[in-house]
Amino acid sequence: MNRILFKSLVLSSLAFATFADAQFRTRNRMDKLESFDQQKFSWGFYLNGAMYDYRLVLDPRYGMDVNHNLVTSKPSYGFGAGLIGKMRLNDHFDLRLEPGLQFIQRELRFETQTNDQYSAGTLTNPPFAPMELTEADKVRTVKATMLDIPALIEVHGDRWYNTRAYAAAGVNYIMNLQSNANNTDDNLQGVFRSTTHNFAWSAEMGVQIYFSRFKLTPGFRGTFFLNNEMVSDDPGTPPYWAKSISTAQSRAFMFILKFE
Repeated sequence: MNRILFKSLVLSSLAFATFADAQFRTRNRMDKLESFDQQKFSWGFYLNGAMYDYRLVLDPRYGMDVNHNLVTSKPSYGFGAGLIGKMRLNDHFDLRLEPGLQFIQRELRFETQTNDQYSAGTLTNPPFAPMELTEADKVRTVKATMLDIPALIEVHGDRWYNTRAYAAAGVNYIMNLQSNANNTDDNLQGVFRSTTHNFAWSAEMGVQIYFSRFKLTPGFRGTFFLNNEMVSDDPGTPPYWAKSISTAQSRAFMFILKFE
């Protein structure tokens, strides 16, 4: 369903671009919304589809078997929506605040049965009782609702007819509303825990298209978490899950439609 929504957003953007193409072929056309970008403040909203994944750094003992990765992340599609607040800085720079909600579901697979070899304990880890991993034990579906608050500096060139290219970059504060960080259960009970408060950086580029009554902006954004999102399992839990991952950081590639 999320993949269908993602494709629908892309197709909608192409339809708008086709409709707008008539603007490029009219030599004596009037510029639209000429004073729009002269406002000190302006507002809007956006919709987005995204592909989410984890960047994993695995523990060399529990997460790898020689050169084989025992934990893998399956990319998935999500969607989101939010608001836009823009402050004009000068003719070529704007400051944007774009708070929104992102709805995500990802999958991690743990083929870590080989960690049974460490059940007698090591110098740094206590012994544990091996268990037979079922299919349900090997797969963790990680759902997340992210409150994403990016602050972006946007740079753009001059308008070319009724379009204007732009690029933007900035930092994000991201709260995971489904992190399970304070849950007393862990992976032994099937609960994957991650951090609630996170920070990331984002980069974006696209084209602003001016119509008679609004400005449409299709763009692409990459968002990359800076902190480790892993929350360790409880001390008595076997090292099949959280201990096999040293670092887990989300990354997202978004297609965004902005309306101002």
